[in-house]
Amino acid sequence: MIIVDYSGIALASIIINKTFDEQLIRHMILNSLRMYRTKYKEEYGDLVLAVDGPNNWRRKAFPQYKASRKKDRGKSTFDWNEAFRILNMVREEIAEHFPYKVIHIDGCEADDIIGTIVTMNPDSNRDFNPEKIMIVSSDRDFLQLQKYKFVRQFSPLLKKELIEKNPRVYLQTHIIKGDKGDGVPNILSDDNVFVEGFRQTPISKKKIDNIIEDLEEGELLYAASWYRNYCRNKKLIDLTETPEELRKKIINSFMDQDSATVWSKRGKVFPYLVAKRCNNLIESVQEFI
Repeated sequence: MIIVDYSGIALASIIINKTFDEQLIRHMILNSLRMYRTKYKEEYGDLVLAVDGPNNWRRKAFPQYKASRKKDRGKSTFDWNEAFRILNMVREEIAEHFPYKVIHIDGCEADDIIGTIVTMNPDSNRDFNPEKIMIVSSDRDFLQLQKYKFVRQFSPLLKKELIEKNPRVYLQTHIIKGDKGDGVPNILSDDNVFVEGFRQTPISKKKIDNIIEDLEEGELLYAASWYRNYCRNKKLIDLTETPEELRKKIINSFMDQDSATVWSKRGKVFPYLVAKRCNNLIESVQEFI
C-alpha cells in the first residue's frame, strides 16, 4: 500500500510555486500522485490518500497545539483560505473520479489516518508476510512507525527515503523534546511557553538519556516532576494515542471503500482529465489506473 499525506504534498504545490492557479495546482497534485504510483505500485500496491480533516482532536485536548501556526497565518498576506479551498476542491475531484481510497475524517489529521492504517494491518504484530507500506510524506513524525518492519517512508521534500534505525528511542526522544513547530513544549516546560513567547527550559542530551532510562525501568514515574508533561506530549505525538472512536471511523472509512467500488472509478479518469483540460496528463492516463 502507498499512503500519501495529501495535505502535505498538495499544500507544497501552492507554497513552492506561489500561485492560486487552479489548473496548475490540479496538474501538479495529480502529476505527483501519478509519479508516486508509478514508482511504487509494483512493490507496494494501491494508492491511498490520507487527508487532514477539520476540528483536530489535538486542539481540543491541548488548546496550544499549533496555536502559533494559526496566529502566524492570521498575520500573513498569503491567502490561506483560498489555498485550502483549492486543496479541498481537488481532493473531492480525486475521490469522485480516481480509483484511490481517500480518507478524510472530521477530527483527524493525516497522522491519525496513517498511524491507524499501519496498525490495522492484520500482520502488524507478526514477523511474517505483512502488507508492505510506503508512506509518502516529509513529516518526520512517521518515523516512529518504522518499528514495524513493513513500513518505509519517502520524503518528497528531500527526494529520498527517511530511515530511522531505532524508532523506539526516536519516539521517546521526540516526546521528551516536544515539537516546536506544532506548539508542543519539551517536558520540562509549561503548556503556554510558546503562546506566551517564553523560552523553553533547556534539556540536555544527558537529561534525555536519563529520562529514557527511567521510563524503561518504569518505577515511580508518577512522582517525577516531568511525568505530567511527558503524558501531555505522548498523547499528542505518539500515533497509537489516536482516540478509539476516531480510529473506528478511520477503519470504517477505509473498509467501506471496497475494491469493487474503488476500481469502478477507473473509467472516470480519462473523461475527467479531458474535461479539466489536463492535456499533459492525458497521454499518461494508464499510469493513474
